[in-house]
Amino acid sequence: MNWKLVIIGVLAGFMNVPLAARAAEGEEVNAIEIVMGHISDSYEWHITNIGEHELTLHLPVIVRSKDGWHCFSSSRLHGGHEYQGLHIASEGPYEGKIVERLADGSEHRPLDLSITKTTAGLFVNSLVLVVLILGVARWYRRHRSTSDAPGGFVGIMEMLITMLVDEVIEPCIGPNYRRFAPYLLTAFFFILINNLMGLIPIFPAGSNVTGNIAVTLVLAMATFLAVNLFGTKHYWKDVLWPDVPWWLKVPLPIMPFIEFIGLFTKPFALMIRLFANIMAGHSVILILTCIVFVTARMGAAVNGSMIVVSMLLSIFMNCLELLVAFLQAYVFTMLSAVFIGLAQESPHAEEEHSSESNSDVN
Repeated sequence: MNWKLVIIGVLAGFMNVPLAARAAEGEEVNAIEIVMGHISDSYEWHITNIGEHELTLHLPVIVRSKDGWHCFSSSRLHGGHEYQGLHIASEGPYEGKIVERLADGSEHRPLDLSITKTTAGLFVNSLVLVVLILGVARWYRRHRSTSDAPGGFVGIMEMLITMLVDEVIEPCIGPNYRRFAPYLLTAFFFILINNLMGLIPIFPAGSNVTGNIAVTLVLAMATFLAVNLFGTKHYWKDVLWPDVPWWLKVPLPIMPFIEFIGLFTKPFALMIRLFANIMAGHSVILILTCIVFVTARMGAAVNGSMIVVSMLLSIFMNCLELLVAFLQAYVFTMLSAVFIGLAQESPHAEEEHSSESNSDVN
């Protein structure tokens, strides 16, 4: 058997992308289609190929059309088929989404509450997070009356939690940090687990959850609510009537308008930073791996050398993405703590900080 075909076949199964298997038969492969098929959402979850057959998990479709609610398996829409007046649009503004064909031939986007690949991955990753956290809590519950020091995974979790609370949450927020620590710790571990699970290309992992802007939008909105719902009077005073020269506030509220816009730019930055970094990392890894399939028809010498280059660069990028997975969870938590801490400022705290600075200078 040709060793190139073996390597291509193994990589095709490992990447969990059915289009990659065509390279083993000498067919042309569309790398863009492979990359977009992996990082975008879908109504089915491709697991692997068994010979010429695809092993796919068809997820439930839940939509409300003009005729009422519909609930069925996405397998009925597979291959461009239409079911109960619904089909998956292949082009146009609703490409890849379920649309309803109306009587006049136009397409309408119904209320779509379907369990997509991202949603299913979110459920799986959340279950993994709950199991891990409850496992750690169970260890502490069993050893509450002893002085045993935690080790292994429990020790790593304690180290991470202690580091986040002592070096990030408490310094950024201040005396009121305990009120926000549960949310910030939950956000950190939720993002970290989703980032790590997204790097594992084997079912039930591999879903691009934090690379979906809808997920990062919800996370950013949670921080937005934590900042603004629990902000102090002094915080809102600085937003609506900041301590700047009067001509920057009257007759045109220039500074209040800038401060008000800042309420939304902060969570927007959180959303885009997490989404862009995770999506870019997944895309780069897939593109590097696709080099093997794209060069499969360019001869043994070219393809053989590119296999080595592709595998080495892919291994390097995967190792780098492990670091990025932790850093993005840490940065999101740190910035959220900073924004919450700024909203917890008070005139008394500022006076204490100013007096401490003056004493240090003296």
